[in-house]
Amino acid sequence: MDKTLTIALVQSHLLWENPVANRAMFEEKIAQLSTKVDLIVLPEMFTTGFTMEPHHIAKDEGTKTLAWMQDQAQKNDAAICGSTVFFENGNNYNRLFFVRPEGSYDTYDKKHTFTLAGEHKVYAPGNAKLLIVYKGFKICPMICYDLRFPVWARNTEDYDVLLYVANWPKPRIHAWDTLLAARAIENMSYCIGVNRVGLDASGHEYVGHSAAYDVLGNPMVKLVEEGIGTVVLSKEDVLATRTKLRFLEDRDNFNLVS
Repeated sequence: MDKTLTIALVQSHLLWENPVANRAMFEEKIAQLSTKVDLIVLPEMFTTGFTMEPHHIAKDEGTKTLAWMQDQAQKNDAAICGSTVFFENGNNYNRLFFVRPEGSYDTYDKKHTFTLAGEHKVYAPGNAKLLIVYKGFKICPMICYDLRFPVWARNTEDYDVLLYVANWPKPRIHAWDTLLAARAIENMSYCIGVNRVGLDASGHEYVGHSAAYDVLGNPMVKLVEEGIGTVVLSKEDVLATRTKLRFLEDRDNFNLVS
């Protein structure tokens, strides 16, 4: 029997540095889902916007957001993921949580902090790639600027889904579109990207383009306006395409060194 994974891509504006209001907003949006899904994906820093002043955010807000995600996962019987400002051991992190319906979770700290905005000065970087097995699919989640670095995403683990959450601005949206498709093609995996829309307090404009691409880089869904898009992924299609086109067998062997 074909294994499938139904994903909801939630493309939204974000309220600046207001975790309480953003959680309430996303709770309303998630409640409007008209079909059963397996995974709900929210943007990068979905409770605050892409703030470079994490000291404006109460240190316990990350923990509150995790508890909210666990509640939403349980209520909707679906995994939920997105990144948030998280304070731990004296450092702030841009941390992605992947929360399962029963409450267990995995975390990924953004590896490539966005130096152009000074993210490296206020958020500690991660150093470990995350692989999640969920409903028969191996998923590799990453965050925004990570998209520009193909070596970090290289599919040496035979994952099925590469997933990015982002606050990717309008002036460079062509790069977002192009790189999402490229990551799908070169890794022979589904590639999902969830971006935000609207203006932030720094004057940056976001136009979304949240999308899903199949293992050959063909678009499956693409959002331009605020809203929720759903896509159904097929494990059988991944295996069939990789069996027919054995490109991954010719990939280069390498080890990452820090």
